[in-house]
Amino acid sequence: MPAEGSPTETAGKSGAPLLTVRGLAGVSVDAPRLDLTAGECVCVTGPSGAGKSRLLRAIADLDLNTGSVALDGRDRNRMRASVWRSHVTYVPPEPAWWADTVADHFPDPNGARPLAGRLGMPEDCLDWPVNRLSTGERQRLALARALMRGPRILLLDEPTAALDEDSTAGVEAELSRVLAAGNAILLVTHNRAQADRMARRRLRVEGGCLLDDDR
Repeated sequence: MPAEGSPTETAGKSGAPLLTVRGLAGVSVDAPRLDLTAGECVCVTGPSGAGKSRLLRAIADLDLNTGSVALDGRDRNRMRASVWRSHVTYVPPEPAWWADTVADHFPDPNGARPLAGRLGMPEDCLDWPVNRLSTGERQRLALARALMRGPRILLLDEPTAALDEDSTAGVEAELSRVLAAGNAILLVTHNRAQADRMARRRLRVEGGCLLDDDR
């Protein structure tokens, strides 16, 4: 039998959504229906303060909300919160750091070095003290930290907001690898060019509701 909350062997093969959200409410934005399929990136846009971050946090079960959210057809209420968040992982725009060195935040620092390199960071960056990191470096290393957990769904909140064009390109290339492996991404961004490059579909938060954005 698969471990608690683990993806099934047939996930994504039948065309069924990988993530389903139904009737999500209680976090300043209502999401009556949202599906993410394997290999799909969906971008969420909208003005600052509209509730985009709260939407991602609600799906990750970090804030109280009502409604149904499921991964591979399995309701999150049937999983421990830690298990759910290991599969449906939220990466905030200002990630938390709780130890003095970067390596202390990775269960396998040596295994993370190649990934950090693909994100445009020197491989010795895991030996750095956290207080040496710029905002953009913190964003990339927080993404690496999340990716090392092998999530099926990435909930990304402005992951390249502090990056230059070259660094953004490196992050997007890594995210494309994540999608090619059959995972899915819900991406909050104010960057329409990034949405054009990454998204299969666009949604927008407007008036407290999650709406299709066909522009």
